Amino acid sequence: MYDGDVLAGNWRRPGKGTIPKVPAELDLVVEDAESGFCGAVVGCDKEAVTLEDRFGKRRLFPLAPAAFLLEGKIVTLVRPATAPRGPRRSASGSIAVEGLRAKVAKESRIYVEGVHDAALVEKIWGHDLRVEGVVVEYLEGVDDLPAIVAEFGPEPGRRLGVLVDHLVPGSKESRIAAQVTSPDVLVVGHPFVDIWQAVKPSALRIAAWPEVPRGVPWKEGVIAALGWRVEPAEAWRRILGSVSSFADLEPELLGRVEELIDFVTEAR
Repeated sequence: MYDGDVLAGNWRRPGKGTIPKVPAELDLVVEDAESGFCGAVVGCDKEAVTLEDRFGKRRLFPLAPAAFLLEGKIVTLVRPATAPRGPRRSASGSIAVEGLRAKVAKESRIYVEGVHDAALVEKIWGHDLRVEGVVVEYLEGVDDLPAIVAEFGPEPGRRLGVLVDHLVPGSKESRIAAQVTSPDVLVVGHPFVDIWQAVKPSALRIAAWPEVPRGVPWKEGVIAALGWRVEPAEAWRRILGSVSSFADLEPELLGRVEELIDFVTEAR
């Protein structure tokens, strides 16, 4: 009934001329047909493509013909066409200033709660802050915020902006922030328990940030729920590494940081 063995040959490689070519655009999810490794495109050059799986593991594969599966169908990945060059933009979305040189820092400052907050602000707004000459420092918590503000000595031309985690009505943080009343200090915050949550789950390729039961340390609870089996420092490196631009952050954080930058750079 059949002409030859229907199972003979390589079923994953259809006949010549029938394999579509697909540009290896960033975030395209494909499977390597040979190894079964499945991941999103995070980089591509003229010879190879880099895939990252949902656990953050990366592998490099050559751009060989008919080497990948896309939605179960064999394809040939090709290098994307070069996009037209427009003004280069910083990670925050602002137009980048070319040839930027170091300048004397303004007396005004932005304070954030911890080192993770500072790292995230630097990654997205670092260029903008250097253009303006504004330094970001971290506090290791806000329990002593009124005393810290008093020691800073805010005044016109020497403003202080403070970013607070979990600044919601009725929280300890909101009660502390209410004690700061200087017109040259702006205290704003986001609603997240920790700055980790300000990163969109989609950037990490997870459905949502896990709910952590009361009494369980939040970071450790998140790590356990996600099954990462790493220490918090390594988990943060993974989270920060998933962020490449403002599009990877929640608007509740974006708006507050932009507000602080405007406040400390506004002439008075």
